[in-house]
Amino acid sequence: MTCKFDDLGECAPRLGKRVTFGAAASLMATLVMASVGLLFSTPGSAADTRTDKAVVERGRYLVQIGGCNDCHTPGYAEKAGNVPTSEWLTGAGVGFQGAWGTSYAANLRLTLNGLTEEQWVTFARLPRRPPMPWFNLRDMSDDDLRAMYRFVRDLGPKGERAPAPAEPGIAVATPVIVFEPRMEKTASR
Repeated sequence: MTCKFDDLGECAPRLGKRVTFGAAASLMATLVMASVGLLFSTPGSAADTRTDKAVVERGRYLVQIGGCNDCHTPGYAEKAGNVPTSEWLTGAGVGFQGAWGTSYAANLRLTLNGLTEEQWVTFARLPRRPPMPWFNLRDMSDDDLRAMYRFVRDLGPKGERAPAPAEPGIAVATPVIVFEPRMEKTASR
């Protein structure tokens, strides 16, 4: 016997089962929720767009609080974060120099533009040269990394690639921030 959605209360006894109004209402609510879920998860639907926007906004939040802009957006730290979002994550031509050589903050908008979401999740967790805190990305959930990816891809490609890293002792033609512990001489008494 086939029961229709709207005659559930009458149909259950015909199936040889006794269903209370509360149980029927609960089942009906479950079916409605499932139908709504299918409706809203259809690719291209308005709900799908809202979900995508929410994921992109989560990615923006993670990029911002994760400190990505501090190195990957020129002038971000110096301007106390007052850089238009359209200028974010384009890399920097200032090198970070230390015992590892000289490294540069990548243009993430170009880097991620060349990767699939799955490639990014793997790539994000690979060790990097200092001062990049790659271990923070390593420890992020896949969902967080995917949200960051979608935000950066939503920004679109922009800018130039950062200079290639240089091995220790190799001179570079860019300004550098030197990461070298030093003991300052104190004034003698």
